[in-house]
Amino acid sequence: MRLNLPNILAFLRILIAPIMFWLLIDRNNSLFDGIHGSWINFLTAILFVLAATTDFFDGYIARAWNQRTTLGGILDPLADKMLILAAFLGLMLIARANAWIIYLILLREFFITGLRVAAASEGKEVAASMSGKVKTVFQMIAIGFLIMDWRPLGDILLWIALVLTLYSGFIYTFNYTKSIKK
Repeated sequence: MRLNLPNILAFLRILIAPIMFWLLIDRNNSLFDGIHGSWINFLTAILFVLAATTDFFDGYIARAWNQRTTLGGILDPLADKMLILAAFLGLMLIARANAWIIYLILLREFFITGLRVAAASEGKEVAASMSGKVKTVFQMIAIGFLIMDWRPLGDILLWIALVLTLYSGFIYTFNYTKSIKK
């Protein structure tokens, strides 16, 4: 197991996800007595932005410094899913995100992860598409707005993220089915 900077950044994202989830859902904790909810939102948003930033840098550094590893190929998407799952479930539990939208987004995320595992088991790779990257950016922006409770823009961004999520899921599925015909 080779632990390099990109892998450390992915591990950091994995560690931040449950902390962020806790901050979102456990606002009545005595630790937060006397702290206004907007400050908890701000701290949670800062953690989320930090984690989201590591998502960009771990991939950039791995490519630029030629530090791609098998561990990184597993950790990076796992860390992404853990962060998105923690954020969306937390937001849903505190009633800042529509449960149906969250369900559809998470369903797509798990379905595509399954497709990628299936492709890998066949020795094929379904690489991240531009639509998948745009989807991730919109999901993260929507999450940031919803953590800060900036509505209705956060809700609008979540709907856009849903459309992009479903579209990119279609693209992944199309590319996977095309790759198995070869």
